[in-house]
Amino acid sequence: MSTRTVDWTALRRREEEPAGEGLRERKKRQLRQRLSDTATEMFLERGFDAVRVAEIAEACGVSEKTVFNHFPTKESLVLDLGASTLDSLRAVLPDPARSPVEAVLEILSAELTALTSWLAAQEDPAEAKAALLRFSALTRSTPSLRAYHHDMTDQQVTVAAEILAHRTGTTPDAPEPRIAAAALLALWPLQFQSLHRHLNRTETPEQLYDEVTAEVHRAARLLATGLQALTEHPWSEPGAPG
Repeated sequence: MSTRTVDWTALRRREEEPAGEGLRERKKRQLRQRLSDTATEMFLERGFDAVRVAEIAEACGVSEKTVFNHFPTKESLVLDLGASTLDSLRAVLPDPARSPVEAVLEILSAELTALTSWLAAQEDPAEAKAALLRFSALTRSTPSLRAYHHDMTDQQVTVAAEILAHRTGTTPDAPEPRIAAAALLALWPLQFQSLHRHLNRTETPEQLYDEVTAEVHRAARLLATGLQALTEHPWSEPGAPG
């Protein structure tokens, strides 16, 4: 099965059809999806650096300017999922009904569900898994994609720290919300590493989801123990009275 038969929805920002969406909005959303899919296919076939944005535009029948109207950088064409995670953090993490750990676990579960559902929908499971591994290898082996991912993670940590600071009545530049945010965001690479490790060890997408989720929850339990101090005790200097 060629990569051109693969629907890459699970690997980029999900653009679900809004209720009452007009024709113009639907065409924009569909073009955005086609641009991302086409770019992903071309990058996997030829390598990220070997493909010019102008070639992606030509393959989709649009101008290069149109591509950049939808995606601010070449890297965001293929790593758009980070922006979705950022939106999810802003939507879910402030909720006082959830602990910070519960909030990020909800986001991680939704992202893992999207990916395992994508696997379940593919006609050839073996080729779909191979495509995921090729995608992972592409992002790891391309310096500009690694740098983009690093910058996106920094943005996510900054946003999470701001939200945690607001929840606990401190400032975002204090060390406590920064280290707490960094610890929470560390669950994302852990989930991807677990996914990579179990991808070819499990027989069904359901088993893959269960194995990965179990490992993420084990790590999250350690975080929950430490982050409990966010609400039980005011933050203070180490050794100071609580």
